[in-house]
Amino acid sequence: MTATITADDRLPVIRITRDFTGTVEQLMSAHLDPDLFARWVGPDGMDTRIGTWDARDGGEWRYTAHRDGEVYSFRGCFHRIGADTIVQTFTWEGMPEDVSLETLRFEDLGDGRTRLHAQSLVDSFEGRDAWLRSGMETGVDQGYAKLDALLAAA
Repeated sequence: MTATITADDRLPVIRITRDFTGTVEQLMSAHLDPDLFARWVGPDGMDTRIGTWDARDGGEWRYTAHRDGEVYSFRGCFHRIGADTIVQTFTWEGMPEDVSLETLRFEDLGDGRTRLHAQSLVDSFEGRDAWLRSGMETGVDQGYAKLDALLAAA
């Protein structure tokens, strides 16, 4: 399975949709538990290290991704965590002025399947298009493939 990544024509928004074999609870845990999150996020070959992780309304997070001697740092805040929704900010520290507001919603499809609906609102169309040109789909698809493997092993 691959994710569907689309750009909104009217707003500087990126939408990602992807189905998983796993429950809403399992997907929420994979996004909120720092140990699980570090095992699947990002492209293949990345070693993710959690620095700060306070998964609650108003909590903050920060992690670094290491590969081939390079380090990429990301941070944000959990604004709201619901039963099937996470609202958070996301910043790559290499461009600290570009902050996105992300909403992740997990839709129960029945039979142990869940659809992820993710939306990232950035501050400009230029910023959105730079994200799309960055190769983000590789990290999204490879990361979610690792998540599939974790869910299958559970």
